[in-house]
Amino acid sequence: MKIESIRTTPVLAPLPRPLRTASGYVEKFPLVLIDVLTDEGVEGRAYADVYLPELLPALDHTIAGLGRMIAGMPLAPRDLHAFLQRRCRLLGVKNLVGAALGGLDMALWDAWARARGEPLVRALGGQPRPVPAYFSVGLYDATEVVAIAEEALAGGYAGLKIKAGFATLAEDLAAIHAARRVLGDRVELMVDYNQSLTVPEALARCRVLDEEGLTWIEEPVAADDFRGCARIADATATPIQIGENFQGPADMAAAIDAGAMDLVMPDAQFIQGVSGWLEAAALARAAGLPMSSHLFAEASAHLLAATPTCHWLEVMDVARALLRAPLRIVDGHVTAEDRPGIGLEWDAEAVARHRFSG
Repeated sequence: MKIESIRTTPVLAPLPRPLRTASGYVEKFPLVLIDVLTDEGVEGRAYADVYLPELLPALDHTIAGLGRMIAGMPLAPRDLHAFLQRRCRLLGVKNLVGAALGGLDMALWDAWARARGEPLVRALGGQPRPVPAYFSVGLYDATEVVAIAEEALAGGYAGLKIKAGFATLAEDLAAIHAARRVLGDRVELMVDYNQSLTVPEALARCRVLDEEGLTWIEEPVAADDFRGCARIADATATPIQIGENFQGPADMAAAIDAGAMDLVMPDAQFIQGVSGWLEAAALARAAGLPMSSHLFAEASAHLLAATPTCHWLEVMDVARALLRAPLRIVDGHVTAEDRPGIGLEWDAEAVARHRFSG
């Protein structure tokens, strides 16, 4: 079976509410839907994201360009991944190129699993199984976060992750306390600083947060400051979580060597797709690190079920409005759909309605 062509569709996916972080707002989620077409009629599907709508055309064109490089080649995901890495060696496979490579890799593995008639997790040697799921949201103050915590309870999630990084520690604590009053002991609570603190600020705040019983504190400082992350991990009792900004497995290996985290959560796109995830899962197993996911919940439900140190599935359901069958939360868990591939099927009317034309 050979790749006939790659089709890309840029969209601005609607969100239930704007996503606010310490870096600003995301009003709609910029995605590129990827369809791999083969000469035997099997199709593979995935998507890539870029956060900033201004960069959506660039991501779209980059994926399409990579797709042209592999047109006519056999559908062998590992070989295609290695080929694209070699072809892009002079430029590198980080940032936009890395995002394009990771999204395309997921679509290729999806096509490969569909050709086998198996869910991706089974094709990878695993079994569909329930993975604990947490509701991932933006930055909300002590008043606003109450409704968010109530939504997490109503949605049946096992955990809730809220953003932190207000101007003062007091505001962070107020939001945490307000969420905890709603959640009680029924739902675990995590916080994410989105790299918004300096190392001294992070040390001061994280030591205070040790008293809050949090499941983890995520990205307190710059994601690539592994030395700073290690200082914070050494100084705090609460587990430090990083990984969503690893630009491939080599970054994760360097972070492990630096002792930069207690927990790890690669992004299926930036870790370089399924191919990169499998390398990352092996690194996590060797280091004894519990491994969670970042975004891409549909693919990650399969990947985590095949990950030896599987921990938590992040659910920030950015593609929900574009899918025929969105994710299901059952007893606080998500189980990968037991149908061929990742299981993504586009809602054609929704895609047309939200297609980016800028």
